[in-house]
Amino acid sequence: MPTHVPGPRIAVVGGGIGGLAAAAFLHRAGLTATVHEQAPALAEVGAGLVVAPNAVRLLRRLGVMPHFTRQAVPLDWGWEFRRWADGSVLSVEKLSGVCERLYGERTYVIHRADLLDTVKAAVPGDWIRLGARCTAVEPRPDGALLHFADGSRAEADIVIGADGVHSVVRNTLAQPAPPEYSGICAFRTIVPAHSAPDFALRPAQTLWLGPGRHFVHYPIAGGSAVNVVAFAPAGDYTDESWSATATIEEFHAEFAGWDRRVTDLITAGGIPGRWALLDRAPLRHWSRGRITLLGDAAHPMFPFFAQGAAQSIEDAATLARCLAESVDDPEQALKRYESARIERTTRLQQVSHARRDINHLPDGPEQQARDATLAGSDPLVNNGWIYGHDAEEALIS
Repeated sequence: MPTHVPGPRIAVVGGGIGGLAAAAFLHRAGLTATVHEQAPALAEVGAGLVVAPNAVRLLRRLGVMPHFTRQAVPLDWGWEFRRWADGSVLSVEKLSGVCERLYGERTYVIHRADLLDTVKAAVPGDWIRLGARCTAVEPRPDGALLHFADGSRAEADIVIGADGVHSVVRNTLAQPAPPEYSGICAFRTIVPAHSAPDFALRPAQTLWLGPGRHFVHYPIAGGSAVNVVAFAPAGDYTDESWSATATIEEFHAEFAGWDRRVTDLITAGGIPGRWALLDRAPLRHWSRGRITLLGDAAHPMFPFFAQGAAQSIEDAATLARCLAESVDDPEQALKRYESARIERTTRLQQVSHARRDINHLPDGPEQQARDATLAGSDPLVNNGWIYGHDAEEALIS
């Protein structure tokens, strides 16, 4: 257990990207915390993710960019949308130079584990308690008592629930209810660079759009691998575990008839992971007393705007500043944090949800209209409210 300097005893439940980011920004703000992580070792499962300027600027302030850029790949080529059947280009947006000019930072892609390691570099090692599965949070007037699976307990003045979509802490603040299944599942695989076609090694995020499905790939791990994630109807599949797998044949069956470059990547990736996407309606409140939520525990969102990890990092920066500026009034600090974040994250939940239907239109007039809109759009500029946002500056203003 860490030795705490005078100040509130802050417990962070969950040692994923959001939980470690909370600890990192609290450390930067001069506060201390204990991160309670249920796993015996810190390891982020999954595959790749996009880190846009709104998150990069916050990572830079943590002083971890040297760690980040060792494995992150800048998306200098940019974003491109292609048609499912023949790969015809629907839209291309170059990011190199433009992203920096508009938002002051580049956009990157990275493996989740490498982003976790990046954020961990800003957290004192003795702040992290592994093998600590929180089973209940008991609110008290001056804080909370945390209960763990091994029978241990911990008192805290402030509790931050960063324990994901199945959050135990969330159940303390909201009526316990299981998340709903979205009807969509995701296949994921990582293709070694030596097995990937040159087409997939370009520093680009490529999205292939087709009826009821879409397929995404981009390089990660310093360009040594290609991340592949594809979305398809789930049917009766409801397994949400990151460790669940499918067969290559099942993956191929979902994308039968698609451009050969798509099916070649499926083959090159080997046995894919498969998980069902979960859905939760936005919360109206996520702070009560001295307990609050962060990241997926507060606002899980579909990955179609690639903002899940970024919003966790924004949450962390905002929360740390609120607590640092109102250290003697934690309840007010948590209310301020919630007020600063909830409108933005709810909007992102909603637009991410809507994007599913847009990406998966069947061939026909609506799909043709969508493609025409893509060809004439500028998503980098149109989504300036996402990428230009500065979570810390927004709090000051």
